[in-house]
Amino acid sequence: MSKKVFVLISAVLILAILVIGFSLQLNRRPVMTTVVHGERIELPEPVYESSMSIEEALLTRRSLRAYTEEGLSLTEASQLLWAAQGKTHPSGYRTAPSAGALYPLEVYLVVGRLEGLSAGVYQYLPAEHALVQTLEGDIRASLANASLGQSAVEDAPVSLVLTAVFERTTQKYGQRGERYVYMETGSAAQNVYLQAESLGLGTVFIGAFQDERVRDLIGIPENEVPLCIMPVGRY
Repeated sequence: MSKKVFVLISAVLILAILVIGFSLQLNRRPVMTTVVHGERIELPEPVYESSMSIEEALLTRRSLRAYTEEGLSLTEASQLLWAAQGKTHPSGYRTAPSAGALYPLEVYLVVGRLEGLSAGVYQYLPAEHALVQTLEGDIRASLANASLGQSAVEDAPVSLVLTAVFERTTQKYGQRGERYVYMETGSAAQNVYLQAESLGLGTVFIGAFQDERVRDLIGIPENEVPLCIMPVGRY
């Protein structure tokens, strides 16, 4: 084979590789933040100071499963949601760290007894610090049943359900991105624990539940995976 022919073949192969790569890049669909339609329910502005230090909250934080029958206020719910995934910077950074700032987590508020809101399921919108109702009616008993009969889910006036769209992270980090999502969930859950403690509320991290039943109950799409349920109430 002559040198000219070899160079020509090499150039054709390189061009083919570039064309295929460019085509694959065009066909790759980025995973965008879910667009939620419906009337926005504005939440009270979160507060950024309290009488309890972070050290005291860490010292006294416990998992609590027994709650009184008293409901929560919208202000308390606002603070809990902000602690989980609230916006903390104009660039969109949130209260919990996220690999690549890709934010795969979604937060749903399951309401039973909450001042100012009817029973139902609400999705939290971090960028707007607002809620949008996705389902009507009190599903706490059914959610408790899907959580292997854990009564805390039924007894608590509200529960936070954290879900994840794994593709938001794995499209950049591959399979290892799954690990990053679980890390982020733990960070968000600890934020809720500490915020609940500073508000004089109790919560518990629940990971034992039937995924498909929880997905159906809160009405999330197939590409979202429920990762934890955090009932919150007074004790």
